[in-house]
Amino acid sequence: MGESRRALFQQFAAKDWAGFRKGLEKEGLRVDRNGFIAQTPHPEALGSALTHSQITTDYSEALLELITPVCNSTEELLTSLRNTHRFVQSRLGDEVLWSPSMPCRLDGDPSIRIAEYGSSNSGRLRHVYRRGLAVRYGRMMQSIAGVHYNFSLPDHFWESWQQLLGDTRSLQDFKSEQYFWLIRNFRRRSWLLMLLFGASPALDASFVNGVSHRLNRFSEDTWFGDAATSLRMGDLGYHNNAQSSLDICFNELRTYTDTLYRAIHTPWPPYEKIGLKNGQGEHLQINTNVLQIENEYYSAMRPKRSTERGEKPIQALKSRGVEYVEVRCLDLDPFEPLGIGAQQVDFLDVFLLDCLLSDSEVIGDAECERLDGSYKDVVSQGRQDDLKICFNGKHTLVRDAALQTLDRLSELASLLDGLNGAERVYEKALEAQRQAIFQPGLIRSGRVMAAMQEAGEGHLAWSMAQSRKHQAMLREDALDADTEAAFVEMAADSIAEQDTLEKNDHMTFDDYLQAYLRA
Repeated sequence: MGESRRALFQQFAAKDWAGFRKGLEKEGLRVDRNGFIAQTPHPEALGSALTHSQITTDYSEALLELITPVCNSTEELLTSLRNTHRFVQSRLGDEVLWSPSMPCRLDGDPSIRIAEYGSSNSGRLRHVYRRGLAVRYGRMMQSIAGVHYNFSLPDHFWESWQQLLGDTRSLQDFKSEQYFWLIRNFRRRSWLLMLLFGASPALDASFVNGVSHRLNRFSEDTWFGDAATSLRMGDLGYHNNAQSSLDICFNELRTYTDTLYRAIHTPWPPYEKIGLKNGQGEHLQINTNVLQIENEYYSAMRPKRSTERGEKPIQALKSRGVEYVEVRCLDLDPFEPLGIGAQQVDFLDVFLLDCLLSDSEVIGDAECERLDGSYKDVVSQGRQDDLKICFNGKHTLVRDAALQTLDRLSELASLLDGLNGAERVYEKALEAQRQAIFQPGLIRSGRVMAAMQEAGEGHLAWSMAQSRKHQAMLREDALDADTEAAFVEMAADSIAEQDTLEKNDHMTFDDYLQAYLRA
């Protein structure tokens, strides 16, 4: 079946290939001149974090999130992200935007200020949700940054693809089924992304003060995982006991939304013990269930649908189906000023398209357990020479499994280059990753460790130097007057929109929250 899908794609693409649709959401901490997490409010010059479409905050007031619109090419995508970075960097004063995923110097939970979004009900809901994350998991985990890659194919592709496969369902149902087809294969192969692009093998000692861990000492202020690729995606990063009890099924849209819905409506005794409000009547969390909302569930990939104001993600998926998929497991690349580069984006496109074009059986419980095990092993030990993972039903050296996977992408990369009239863009992206497998020092996590060792600097000093270098590059490359003016206008408009929301709120927050939970 996999080969027949590839053959069908080749026939279709030769006549009518319109390319990929792509977007990025890139996080990064604001850091003061001493490498400590910024204690200042979200800069007013950047606009409203609640209503700005391209510049917001994630968990903390210091954790910026820069968002691109949906783009049709890698060049357009990175130009958009670069412009936003240039505007932001010009408004940070003596603060810097932190380049790595693992955070700067922290001083426990109190040093991580929960993001504020104003006095409107929608803004307060965002804040209370983040307070819930704080009381459930602590704030330290929420200081970690990453980059999310949004991938989709245009409706024109899906219409033709549906005809080629002889499918008679509605286009909405067909698209959703096909995106879950892709997701199942992504789950089988996501370990490769952690091997190639995991870039957080070390962290500042302040992150693990008082925490039991098995890391090795690099220097007085730095710990590292001996063969780790991504501490961000390991037990010290996005991990918690309550969610480990979930059994979210990624086989199809119905099972995914049903199991996620169940988690949002299932009480969890430790959260019930915390309660909804503190002694001063302040809200501590949205509810006391396993998940407050869908976004609380941490996963390497999410099926997504753009939501309307006040609409929940599950409601959007159920009513209008999957619109795109979001790759969430990517560390920031600390060697790239934007946190991600063109070759990585191009590789992701080939990788994800192949997930769609390959055979994709439903994942059973036994396979699910094996996949989770392989993923965790690569996260914690990916640079270990003799590491083996379960690959195509056999225990295989991770290096050999990676090369076999890259080899199967070669034909597709060549096809895409031919369709685009490009100068081996996709083949070069593939070759760069192949070279990294042959030379482990080129793998992101290996490069980070080598760079720190060569500089004789720990995580804080080396990361600060990278961050300042990137800031200088982006500030020297100033925006043209029209683009600058457009960003200034967006910032002002977002502040005005937040002000309007706050003035037009006529419902108490308690009533608003109850209406939201009932919806």
